[in-house]
Amino acid sequence: MSARDNTFHSFEELNAWLAQRCRALWQELIHPQYNGLTVAEVLELERVEMMPMPTPFDGYVERTVRVSSTCLINVARNRYSVPCERVGQWVSSRLYPSRIVVIADDGVIASHERLFDRDQVSYDWQHYIPLIERKPGALRNGAPFADLPKPLRLLKRGLRRHVNGDRVMTQVLAAVPITGLDSVLVAVELMLESGSLSAISGM
Repeated sequence: MSARDNTFHSFEELNAWLAQRCRALWQELIHPQYNGLTVAEVLELERVEMMPMPTPFDGYVERTVRVSSTCLINVARNRYSVPCERVGQWVSSRLYPSRIVVIADDGVIASHERLFDRDQVSYDWQHYIPLIERKPGALRNGAPFADLPKPLRLLKRGLRRHVNGDRVMTQVLAAVPITGLDSVLVAVELMLESGSLSAISGM
């Protein structure tokens, strides 16, 4: 199978396909120096003589940055969200070739794909859940919540017409850290399919 017959959305997908394809070919190709043995068979024979692989080098550029009032940090001329309870605090940003990791209290508090253009913003909407619990009206600020999963976007759109829509949507999102995103999405999908949006808005 040729790579032309596939669509790859990232270098990671392409590399994974190449690795799988190479391993498959090793099972078929005869080794040029060992007649009758495939490349895969010779590899297994040589593996016992190989030295263990060293620990991968964790290469990154680290900086200490302060979290803004909008839960963002500036890294390499772009902004990335962190949990809103970190507003005003100093955190450590680690810039990798393809991602950015944010560290505080000896643990990872945020991770984003790296942005390469300038003046862009990467939001994780889950960072803003405690904020909307205090101020449900903040949901109307569309930027942090633009990338909600589709079921949550549909629910948010449907609740706009209801008086208690912001409060109900906040309750749904607040369940994510407690029960997990997958559980919430399943519940929302079932509710949307049942057409019970009007009932839930009366909560």
